Amino acid sequence: KSLEQRFAAIAASLDLGKERISEADIAKLTSVFAGETDSLHRFVMDLHKALNRLTAQCAEETVAGALSYGLGPEDKPLIAAFMRGLDRTRALKFDHPGLDTTAVRGDHRLIIQNDIGTTDAHVLVVSVEGLRVTITHSDVHEPRAKFFMGLFAPFAVKWSHLHQERAEGLAEGEAFYLVTGSYEAGDSEALKSFLEAIGAALVFLIDWNKARKALRRLVGNSDAIHVLDWAARHEFGHRAFLELGGTELVASAVRHAAPARIGFGDELEDVLGREATLKFLQTALRLATEAMRDGHSARSVRETLEIDLVRRIERNESALLTTVVRQLGLARDIATGIARDVADGRARRSDAMCNAARAKRIEEKADSIALDARQAIARTQANPTNADLVNAAENTIDELEQAAFLASLLPTELEPELLEPLGELCAAAISGAEAAVRGIEAAASLSEGNSAGSANSEDSEDALAATARLVDLEHAADIAERTVTRLVLGGDAGNGRGMVVLELARALERSTDRLALVGHVLHAHVMAGLSN
Repeated sequence: KSLEQRFAAIAASLDLGKERISEADIAKLTSVFAGETDSLHRFVMDLHKALNRLTAQCAEETVAGALSYGLGPEDKPLIAAFMRGLDRTRALKFDHPGLDTTAVRGDHRLIIQNDIGTTDAHVLVVSVEGLRVTITHSDVHEPRAKFFMGLFAPFAVKWSHLHQERAEGLAEGEAFYLVTGSYEAGDSEALKSFLEAIGAALVFLIDWNKARKALRRLVGNSDAIHVLDWAARHEFGHRAFLELGGTELVASAVRHAAPARIGFGDELEDVLGREATLKFLQTALRLATEAMRDGHSARSVRETLEIDLVRRIERNESALLTTVVRQLGLARDIATGIARDVADGRARRSDAMCNAARAKRIEEKADSIALDARQAIARTQANPTNADLVNAAENTIDELEQAAFLASLLPTELEPELLEPLGELCAAAISGAEAAVRGIEAAASLSEGNSAGSANSEDSEDALAATARLVDLEHAADIAERTVTRLVLGGDAGNGRGMVVLELARALERSTDRLALVGHVLHAHVMAGLSN
């Protein structure tokens, strides 16, 4: 049908002779219906396109790629600024149509129009009058309209409320959203800078909702928008990601790189964590754009993503080892407090009781850390030795907390012959915790080095040396504990008094046993890493 026939048919279908317009008629006026159903809104959109074609046919000149007519000399630098931004990012649409621009002067204003991606109800009109710029943007997707507004956060744009041009509850028909923004530039350079920013932003609207839906299969809606916002602000965009397969590009990398760690139906975020997942998806969009720009294949992107994914999983392993370091730091803290209690045999009972209460609080904190670590290990299907290290460190703290309690029961003075072996036991516990920390930190560095493709021999040597040191300290603690046992059971110390000393020695010795276990597990962890 001709435009005249369509308009007549639309007018005839409406009952506008009453004081009130029905909801059904409002829908016919404002909605963009699917299929062949016509509406006044669709008619206006098609009329707008026809006017754009007519404008192009009547163009007097081309200014930096924009078909233009009726311009004044002051308009061309402004159009050039808009087109400079458009051309800076235009290539990111790849073979998608759109981004044709027309510019005319009328009613003392410069009007710049862009068809964006040639989608119905997706129009951008920029009006420039003096130093004031007015943006009129309509979109069938409310989230995309909000995303577009957010791209201009660096500028003091005053936006109208985002209006939904359809009454709530209307049956049939698709709504569209209309927003206007007003920007008052301080000078001509600021004006051109803003126009350039508008031009550069338009390519990121093309297929935006399609990209959002693809990313929503991997993360939540707000995180999907966050990734798209990042890609736009860094001028990578999302079109290449879609061209190279979108979600399937990521799924393929997961299948090849970590099939045992990320099974069918598992969420990336459950394995990597939220921040690492977002970084991984940002990397995917960046690599896709760089590959298409440089003529590389989707396979090259997938292979690079596989390496990146493995590296991020290994970083998670390193983070779990860091949790064990935190546990061992708490163990050292308790052991240091016990050492102070027995240092000279004349510790005040109140001080020892305070240390015991503090050790209890530390032990409760350590339990919480261990619980979180176990959940992370189960969720990410991490190396089982991580769980063994967490458990050994937790058991070390439990033994030391018991030792702190026993230290609070010590008499205010102890025989010199008992002080020396008790001091040796405390020193062994402190040194053991320190050695374990050094070993695990070295193992964490080794793990990161392996993920980058190059094992660090110094890290492996440091980790293995720490395990040997822990065994030596455990042996020294055994000797000291037996010395205390011999003195208590073979001497004339009071029964209750002697048992407290003996139980304290045994608790300290057991803590070094647990630290030795940390060393054994760490040794297995390092050797397994070196064999991969």
